[in-house]
Amino acid sequence: MVDYSKWKNIEISDDEDDTHPNIDTPSLFRWRHQARVERMAEMETEKEELKKKKQSYQARLIDVKERIKNKKGDEEELKKQLEKIKIEGKELDRQEDDFHKKERKTPWNVDTISKPGFEKTVINKKTPRKADEELTEEQRQERMSKFVKENEKLCKQYGMLRKYDDSKRFLQEHTNLVCDETANYLVIWSINLEMEEKHELMAHVAHQCICMQYILELAKQLDVDPRGCVSSFFSKIQNCVPEYKIQFESEIEGFKQRIKKRAQEKIQEAIAEQEEEDRQARLGPGGLDPAEVFEELPDELKACFESRDIELLQKTITTLPVEVAKYHMKRCVDSGLWVPNADDPVLDADENKKTKEETKDSEASTSTTDAAKTDKKEEPIYTGVSTDDVD
Repeated sequence: MVDYSKWKNIEISDDEDDTHPNIDTPSLFRWRHQARVERMAEMETEKEELKKKKQSYQARLIDVKERIKNKKGDEEELKKQLEKIKIEGKELDRQEDDFHKKERKTPWNVDTISKPGFEKTVINKKTPRKADEELTEEQRQERMSKFVKENEKLCKQYGMLRKYDDSKRFLQEHTNLVCDETANYLVIWSINLEMEEKHELMAHVAHQCICMQYILELAKQLDVDPRGCVSSFFSKIQNCVPEYKIQFESEIEGFKQRIKKRAQEKIQEAIAEQEEEDRQARLGPGGLDPAEVFEELPDELKACFESRDIELLQKTITTLPVEVAKYHMKRCVDSGLWVPNADDPVLDADENKKTKEETKDSEASTSTTDAAKTDKKEEPIYTGVSTDDVD
C-alpha cells in the first residue's frame, strides 16, 4: 500500500491568503518567510556540525587503531582511548538518528517539497541568412527549372490558400518553399493568369506572392534565415496597426497593376511574334512579302491581280514604262505573287533599253520600215501565262 502520510504535513506558502482582516498581511508574510529561512539555516548548520564531528571521530578512530597495530606508545593507554572514542561514536550515531527524525518531521515547504532531477540550459541562436550566391544567368535558370520541377505542385497549393493561418501552417510544414524561387514562380503564374483573363485568381495569387516577398524582405533586414521569419510575419500582419495594413494593401495593388501591364506587353510581343512568323511563312522565293509588294503596286496592276485577268495584265504592262513594269513584275516574282512559266522571257535592263531604242527608230523610218514593223509586232514582256500562275 502506498503511504500518503508525508503529503499531510506540508507547510503553507509564506504568502497564503488566510490571514485575519485585522492583521497586517504584508508584515505577517515577511515574518513567516524570515522564520522559515532561519529554521532552515539552523537545520543546515546542525547538519554541518554533525558531519564535521563524524569526520573527526573517523580520523581519531583510525589513528588509534594504527598505533595499537604498530605498537607505538603505551598499549593500555591506547586501548582506553579507543574505548572512549567508540563511546563518542555511539553518541554521534544517536545524535545523527535524532537529527534525521527531526528532519523527517519537519513540514515540507516550497523549497523542500521537490528537488530538480536535472538542469539544462539552452541558448537559442538565430540561424544566419545564407549569403547571396554569385551565379551566372544559366545557373539561375537551371536552379529555377529544377525547383519548379520538384515543387510546382506545392507552390500552386500555397498560391491557392486564402487564410493567413493556413498559409503559416503550410509554410512551416514545407520550409523549402520559403525562398526566392517560390516568389519568382508566383510572379510568372500571376502574369500567365492575367494573360488568360483570369483576373480574380490572378489577384489572389498576387496576394500570396506579396506575402512571400515580405517574408524574404523581413529576413534580409534582420539578417536571419527566411524560414525563421514565417511565424513573425503572419503574427504581425494579423495584429498590425492600420497604417501597416494600408501599406501592405497598397503594395498588393501596385503589384497587380505591374502584373497587368506586363501581361499586356507579353500579349503584344506574342502577337508581333506571330505576325512575324506569318510574314516569314508568306515570303516568296526572293525573300519579299507578297502583301507588302501588292500594296506598293500601281492601281492599274492591283486591279489586274484582283480580277485575275491575264490579258488585262499583259495590256497594262505594255502601257507602263518598261523600267517601271520590269521593277514591279520582278518584285512580284520575288514575292511569289506572280509565278511565271519556264519559257517566259525575262529581260534585263539593257535588253529593255535596246528594245525601246529600236522601237523609236522604227517610228522614224520610211513606210517600208513601218510595214516591216507591223509585220514584226513587239512581244509583251510576260507571255505564255495562264490563270494558274496567279497566286
